[in-house]
Amino acid sequence: MFRWVMILYSLSICVNVAADINLTALDKSGMSLWEQKIFSGESSYTPEMYRDRPALKAVSNASASGLVLKKSIDLSETPYMSWSWLVEKTLFPLDERSKKGDDFVTRLYVVIDGGFMFWKTLSLNYVWSSNQEKDLVWDNPFAGSNVQMMSIRGKDAQTSKWYEERRNVYEDLIQVFGDKGSAEANQDAYGVIDVIAIMTDTDNSGKQAESYYGDIIFSAQ
Repeated sequence: MFRWVMILYSLSICVNVAADINLTALDKSGMSLWEQKIFSGESSYTPEMYRDRPALKAVSNASASGLVLKKSIDLSETPYMSWSWLVEKTLFPLDERSKKGDDFVTRLYVVIDGGFMFWKTLSLNYVWSSNQEKDLVWDNPFAGSNVQMMSIRGKDAQTSKWYEERRNVYEDLIQVFGDKGSAEANQDAYGVIDVIAIMTDTDNSGKQAESYYGDIIFSAQ
């Protein structure tokens, strides 16, 4: 009897573990659902092999356009976002906290869409900063406190090197936008993201950037 109980318990664990969600699947042409969003000029995004792995090559020449995926991700099931990125040339000198310097060689957005209540829309930008220290958080100079910038890599990061990243997005959202006071309130405010975006942009500085993104994967652990 004990043996069957343990088997059923093991099966229930397997059922409850959420499967990984690969949003890009670069080795299988998985970018078909991503849509281009142009802000100022057109950056190019091209899947290719780069330094022995499938990658999305991004080139910006005084431009700002990105790729957007509208997909709900339940962070109670898959709170962790993993990705890799590589930069060939950083943007220096540049004050990325100013409007004139709000350019990044790589950035990933996660967005909670407020819908008609647009003032409730929140966005967290994971960025590779060319000039700031690693692990800083600041308001976006154009959008204010509803869009937060987090420097996952900073000015000391190496170029021409792949970096592997992994963030608990749910915990990051609570950290940067504020704890609502209870698990239930936090889940209601931050439990689901609606949009993920990729952007390499140099429109404000007029500079050029070349960078590479690996697969973007959400997982339970």
